[in-house]
Amino acid sequence: MPDFPCPFARGEAKPQNPIGNWLRLLMRSMILAPLALVWIASLAQEDTDRITGLVRDGDWQLVQANCTECHSVLLITQNSGNRSVWQSRLAWMVDSQGMEPLAVELEARILDYLEQNYGPRQSARRPPLPGYLLPENPYPAL
Repeated sequence: MPDFPCPFARGEAKPQNPIGNWLRLLMRSMILAPLALVWIASLAQEDTDRITGLVRDGDWQLVQANCTECHSVLLITQNSGNRSVWQSRLAWMVDSQGMEPLAVELEARILDYLEQNYGPRQSARRPPLPGYLLPENPYPAL
C-alpha cells in the first residue's frame, strides 16, 4: 500500500471534469452526426431511381421512355408546375421542337405522373428583407 492517502481507494467519487465531459460529448456528436446524415440521405433517395433521378412512382418508366428520347431527365427533375404548366410544355415541344403529338391516353398518364411528382413547389429563395433591416440608400432619389 502507498504511504499517501488515496481518496479513490476509500470509495470516494472521482471529481467531475466538465471539460472532459464536454469533449466526450463533442467527439460522440462528431461521429454520430455524419452517420445520421448518411441515413437521412439514404431515406430520401429510396423513392428515386438511382440512374435517372426520377421519382419511382406510378408511370415513371413511361415518362423515362418517352421523355428522355429527346432531352435529359434533368429537364424534368429540375422543373415543376401544375398540370396546365406541364401540358403547355408538351404543346411547346410539339409546336416548336418537332416532337410527335402523344396519344391522348399516353399524354394523360405522363401528365398525371408529372403533376403528382413534380407539381408546384415553394420557392427556394428567401423572402425579401423588411425595410427596417435594409441599410440607408446613400444615393439621392431621382
